[in-house]
Amino acid sequence: MAVNSQSILLRRLGQAGLVDSNQVQRLITEKNHQYHSLAELLVTEKLITPKALAEAAANITMHSMIDLDFYDFEFVPEQERNEKLVRKHLVLPIGKRNRTLFLALVDPTDMQPVEDFEFSTGMRAELIVVEYDKLQKLIDRVFDNNLSESFNSSEWDLGALGVEEGESEDSAGSESEDQPIITFINKMLHDAIRKGASDLHFEPYEKSYRIRFRIDGILHEVASPPVALSGRLSARLKVMSRLDIAEKRVPQDGRIKLKLSQKKSIDFRVSSLPTLWGEKIVMRILDSDSAMLGIDILGYEEAQKKLYLAALEQPQGMILVTGPTGSGKTVSLYTGLNILNTEETNISTAEDPVEINLPGINQVQVNIKAGLTFPAALKSFLRQDPDVIMVGEIRDLETAEIAIKAAQTGHLVLSTLHTNSAPETLTRLLNMGVPAYNVASSVSLIIAQRLARRLCSHCKAPEHLPETELLKQGFTQAQLPTIKLFKPIGCEYCTGGYKGRVGIYEVMPISGNIAERIMQGGNSLEIAQQAQSEGINNLRQSGLLKAAAGLTSLAEINRVTNS
Repeated sequence: MAVNSQSILLRRLGQAGLVDSNQVQRLITEKNHQYHSLAELLVTEKLITPKALAEAAANITMHSMIDLDFYDFEFVPEQERNEKLVRKHLVLPIGKRNRTLFLALVDPTDMQPVEDFEFSTGMRAELIVVEYDKLQKLIDRVFDNNLSESFNSSEWDLGALGVEEGESEDSAGSESEDQPIITFINKMLHDAIRKGASDLHFEPYEKSYRIRFRIDGILHEVASPPVALSGRLSARLKVMSRLDIAEKRVPQDGRIKLKLSQKKSIDFRVSSLPTLWGEKIVMRILDSDSAMLGIDILGYEEAQKKLYLAALEQPQGMILVTGPTGSGKTVSLYTGLNILNTEETNISTAEDPVEINLPGINQVQVNIKAGLTFPAALKSFLRQDPDVIMVGEIRDLETAEIAIKAAQTGHLVLSTLHTNSAPETLTRLLNMGVPAYNVASSVSLIIAQRLARRLCSHCKAPEHLPETELLKQGFTQAQLPTIKLFKPIGCEYCTGGYKGRVGIYEVMPISGNIAERIMQGGNSLEIAQQAQSEGINNLRQSGLLKAAAGLTSLAEINRVTNS
């Protein structure tokens, strides 16, 4: 990272007390290969917020600052859309007048990008300071929009796509004939990433074909290509995933790595399934950034966060994360592992599949056909002196017994189960056949969780409900004066009034009284009552707190907590 030209900004930020210059210099030395600019390092390492950085840079250099949230990207000059220069320098022309080009940038003290644009366009540059994250989003929107315009999925020309009317869907074209298919699929993948989708569904039917993205947990149809393209679409996806394109009778699993930039790539886990009308292909997006979010971003209440961190600090015991598929269990586990991932700690994981690569952690891919099962992996781990063990899922009694034995003999064990609440997790282990004394003595913390859609900050509107209805929903009389409910509206920045998701948690430590209930053969209802008496919020109560804080809507809490 070349920062000599940016030393002025760094020095002035240090003088203003906005960043610790010594810490920044250390990070520059340690992470020289990771970041292209000082601004990228400052924001990514969370040393300063994008808004504070932009305000400071504007004040230091006396340049104007604008909020790109209120800028129409269609005003970006067509002839000056040099994508190579824009992405290299993270500088975007946002307007021109006569021979003056207005450049949006983050660091106006770095003159190299300015000189490159002035040389490329022959125009004089006027600098406009903007926020780092908003500039990145605008750049992606500008150039993704260009791709969208060149391949409009709502106007399909089969001839232009190399498909004749009545042609067999299984026919394979040449590479040049398939170029429009390649372009379209690439556009779908980039669109899914840009929109924050968690998975893509390519679905053939008798007389139609649809493509859906799952955004914030909800499926939305985004394209409906001609059914005649079904074979070519599935063939291209299978080629990208290194699957057998000739085999269409049995399910297959594969992976795709999509490189977005020199330092950023996204993995897709791909599953093909033979259906009545062709192969349905589902692609799950595995973004390693989600595993590095940090516990403060996940949505834990302060007391819940302290309980999780306290359990992670213990030298032994078992932490269980529970919830349905897609509830964020993996991210919670990986967040815990990242906290524990130090030079002094030996961490091993057994996963099926390994979704995200975690440097510094020994990850094992379970392979049942080869005999590498969860129990086999756990037995091997225990011969390699681990400090921390993560088991992707406790599915059977054998896995549970080995994991509990490890937790009782000086190891910290993290794992997941598919249960609806923290108390039900304990009864699930008992029903598997694990003795009650082993459950009571080994499990230290259970986290049950859901993901709720977060209200869009641009368009959410206040929602007023009578007190009787609020009490009926589960709020207490003491909460009523502080409740500020909002409802979704919908705007250009969101999907149906929601953008992103926030975690809702039930974090239950195994106290002495709860352990006693377990030993007495108490059911999940009795354990839940004991947890309530100890001040532990269940999922519903935690969700109501998120709604009262304006983070999500009451309707969304009702959806995810089944109320």
